[in-house]
Amino acid sequence: QVQLVESGGGLVRAGGSLRLSCAASGSFSSINAMGWYRQAPGKQRELVARIFSGGITNYADSVKGRITTSRDNAKNTVSLQMNSLKLEDTAVYSCKLWSRVDYWGKGTLVAVSS
Repeated sequence: QVQLVESGGGLVRAGGSLRLSCAASGSFSSINAMGWYRQAPGKQRELVARIFSGGITNYADSVKGRITTSRDNAKNTVSLQMNSLKLEDTAVYSCKLWSRVDYWGKGTLVAVSS
């Protein structure tokens, strides 16, 4: 059984920083990519960042320059460093693992206050 467990969410003031982490455990085939989605209240879920096994990254335009993702392939972990947070970054952030089957974490709330 594959599990993705996120950590690091919480409440932060606008302009502040948070670091999210996601650890994947269990039995799965080779990982193609790991990354993060977010869903704000009343909005569709969107891809925030993704990192492929070779290190190539994708970012949503809204987070470029403020948020970076990194991965430890040996430990099957992915992190999301979020700086200069804005009110509109408030959302539930979910970790995703792309493999032969895709897996999701349960999500962690990031709330940005003014």
